[in-house]
Amino acid sequence: MSKTETAARLQTDTFLPYMRDVIRCEQALQELNLMWRMIESSAKMNCPEEARAILPTMAATRDGFNRLEQELVTSLVGEKVATVLAEIGTKAQYVIDIVVRNLYERTADVGFLATDNELCAFVAGLSDDEHAIRQRLRAYRNKYTVYDEIILLDAAGNVLVQIDEATPLEGSVDPLLAQTLASDSFVETFRASDLRPAKQQALIYSKRMLHPQTGAVVGVLCLCFNFEQEMAGIFRTHRDPDGRSNMLLLDGDNRVIESADPLWIPIGAVVPVNTASSPQLLMFAGREYLVRTYASQGYQGYPGPVGWQGQVMIPVDVAFTGATTNTLAELEPAVREGLLSHAQSFSAPLYEIMTAADTIRRVVWNGQVMTAGQRGELTKLKTILDQISETGARSNDLFSKSIGDLYETVLASSLRDSEFVSHLLVDLLDRNLYERSDDCRWWALTPELRAALAAPELSETARKQISDILDYINRLYTVYTRIYVYDSQGCIVASTDLGRAGGSVIGHHIDEATLTRVQALRSEQDYHVTSFGPSALYGGQPTYIYHAAIRDPQNESRVVGGIGIVFDAAPEFAAMLKGGLGGQADMQALFVDRQGRVIASTDPSRPVGSMLELDAVLSQLPNGQSASRIVVHDGQYAIMGCTVSSGYREFKVSDGYREDVLAIVFKFLGEVRERSGAGAKAQAILKTDLVGLAGREYATFLVDGALFALPAESAQEALPASKITTVSTGERRACVGLLGLQHEGRNSAPVWVFDLGYLIRGTPSFTDKSSQVIIVRHGEHTLGLLVDELHGVPEFSEAQIMPTPFGGQGDQALVKHFIKANGGQVLIQAIDPHSLFMALMKREAEVCAD
Repeated sequence: MSKTETAARLQTDTFLPYMRDVIRCEQALQELNLMWRMIESSAKMNCPEEARAILPTMAATRDGFNRLEQELVTSLVGEKVATVLAEIGTKAQYVIDIVVRNLYERTADVGFLATDNELCAFVAGLSDDEHAIRQRLRAYRNKYTVYDEIILLDAAGNVLVQIDEATPLEGSVDPLLAQTLASDSFVETFRASDLRPAKQQALIYSKRMLHPQTGAVVGVLCLCFNFEQEMAGIFRTHRDPDGRSNMLLLDGDNRVIESADPLWIPIGAVVPVNTASSPQLLMFAGREYLVRTYASQGYQGYPGPVGWQGQVMIPVDVAFTGATTNTLAELEPAVREGLLSHAQSFSAPLYEIMTAADTIRRVVWNGQVMTAGQRGELTKLKTILDQISETGARSNDLFSKSIGDLYETVLASSLRDSEFVSHLLVDLLDRNLYERSDDCRWWALTPELRAALAAPELSETARKQISDILDYINRLYTVYTRIYVYDSQGCIVASTDLGRAGGSVIGHHIDEATLTRVQALRSEQDYHVTSFGPSALYGGQPTYIYHAAIRDPQNESRVVGGIGIVFDAAPEFAAMLKGGLGGQADMQALFVDRQGRVIASTDPSRPVGSMLELDAVLSQLPNGQSASRIVVHDGQYAIMGCTVSSGYREFKVSDGYREDVLAIVFKFLGEVRERSGAGAKAQAILKTDLVGLAGREYATFLVDGALFALPAESAQEALPASKITTVSTGERRACVGLLGLQHEGRNSAPVWVFDLGYLIRGTPSFTDKSSQVIIVRHGEHTLGLLVDELHGVPEFSEAQIMPTPFGGQGDQALVKHFIKANGGQVLIQAIDPHSLFMALMKREAEVCAD
């Protein structure tokens, strides 16, 4: 749901009491509205004739303020609510996504292990070495540590072997047994079960087992997932560190299965859900919450447990509080102002009300120009105009602060969100690669592989048997493009080619360094991973290859070969990154190493193997730590989030393997705007040094954040730059178009408009809603000057005006005088109208000559 839709469906009064900053803004708006009314009334009473030209605009602007006041408050409230909903929604979606991805692996595990020849033979009664089978199951559990119990049962429900001797079982009458025996597929069960009597609810994956010779159904394999431990790890990693929100996993009845804080929201409680992402408050246990709920989207065709949902709940009374941030203040001024120039994209009403303030400023400026040099009754109008100008400045300050505060909220939330997404991405990566380390070690224990390689000579029959086993495994585990087995000399004796890399590799040798590392592995728990890089076994593309030693079944210390599994890195990593971004078009993500070398990327301009520039702070970030900041990236302002991998369970934690990966996330905020001083609202109050009445009035304005001035008698009026009609001007780069004028309600000849910024610095000016055109007249000639912003029409003494010490004698020097204001603390550059027109005439002559 977009933020515009959020605002449209919002009950503002429901949320406003919890937003102290918005309440303060609303009160300030009401005070300003009252002040505008007082000024308008004063003008009507004291100088109705003189104010006749500006009263209609004032009235229209005031009416606009009345309308925009409520729209502004609604916009501020809507933006804050949408920001909170987006932040908790990201977390709710990731809860269910992480769980479903994990459980998908469990479905593959149970399907494969249920076909294990040794286990099937034991359940069928073809062997009776219970101890050996228990040891084999424990060896499996030692690789796949997500299980806390593995059970073999016969078709009658009698327990044949289990690995958890703390809760001995004789048999089971659980209906899952009959369901499993009758099904070709796995069965997923989550509830109380006599198979796990010590637990209130158990997550069990079961699959029927067949007689290895006849194919008859002989029993059931049950893999019991350590659900509580797994969820505790997810919550510990991804929950709100401030404890303001609670992360939940729900079933299809909206009942809490697991809670990040069960003392707050207990397991078993039925909670309200918000699957439509509505901006509404939901009541639970006497407290109102903002809630986001996400159902499983499935993974690789696996839908996840029926009805399961991820949910995050945050009480409304703390949803809009938190640590004060100074993100904008800490940025370089150019970046800060460039960012703020994009703020219109998320608060149109706020910018509309600021446009109304710009209209007032222009009306005041025009009135001050009109009254320049006048005395008598027009002095009263001057006083009114000064009041309007002062109130307009206060209004602008309020609106600018509102924009800054609102953008600060958005940026702070985006910074937190970028860290969360990057943390999720490295978590997904570590969880996925953990499974790879399990697979290679378990498959290295396959009895047929061990026996074949331990034999004095590898027969063709044994070679075919190995190939058949590898083909069977690779058809089930499609995350590998190739699985191969090699002998003690490193010669590949059998290989699959699921990735169709082309050409047989049988007879080829693995590299000497890898063979040495595999032969040095101390036990069946150890494994070796090649560094991420190109491999001929992956079509010359970079990937990880996982290796485990194959050992002599009669002598565990003797390594007779090894198994290598080639991870299909390109699509698997790409799927992780795209899944983590959730389809957001304004985001990019990368996996890189500590040197910045790209492992995977959603950015087409940074393919695998290219380099991403990382500063020293990020490249040295400790494992598991996150950081975020605002950066300029590829010509865009962007939020960057970064997290360094820290492993999963024992993987990269206690198993001796180290390969740090950084997840980098960029959220783009808009293109870089190079305008110098962009957005600088230099509302300098100029103090006059006049003692008597003698002085000169100047019309002041801003270009690139600097104050400039024109003699007030040369300035006719100001018009919004949006009224410029763009026309082709050939080589006349300073000319930006035509502007139509009106005189006493009738159209008059249009004037050419020239970019003063271009005349000064030689590059085109950036225009926005504040940009204005000043109509300048000198003798019989009239033109328009494009400037950034209007300022005022102050009066200065002759003593404050001094000639420029350099270049002031040339006819084309635009600035021939400086004005010292505020005791010399402010210098204003005075544009000389004659020199301005002469410079433009010279440019025109040069263009014509060319």
